Amino acid sequence: EVQLVESGGGLVQAGGSLRLSCLLSGFTIDRYTIGWFRQAPGKGREGVSCITTTDGSTWYADSVRGRLTISSDSAKNAVFLQMNSLEPEDTAVYYCARSLVTSTTAQEFNTRRTSWYDVWGQGTQVTVSA
Repeated sequence: EVQLVESGGGLVQAGGSLRLSCLLSGFTIDRYTIGWFRQAPGKGREGVSCITTTDGSTWYADSVRGRLTISSDSAKNAVFLQMNSLEPEDTAVYYCARSLVTSTTAQEFNTRRTSWYDVWGQGTQVTVSA
């Protein structure tokens, strides 16, 4: 069964760090773009970052650029999101998702459109206190 499972969320103080994991099962990371999205209470889902392992390319939303770093590990069939210098505005449920079809670059399937992704994880809560 195709599945993505997020973990690593928690409660941290502003300025702190967290490392989120997205474990893939039922398929391999090869040729797919894996994206990170987030949804804060009362707000819509927004794209955060994505990575395509075929060329190692990445894409970041302006709001997180320089603070968050996406990476992958083919041996573990997983994608990670290292979050540093966290701000209260980063508080949200974070989801990872698989691109609808295989892609060649992260820019091609950046996370500006959720419709470009077809399989989603259950989400992991990230809370940043002031």
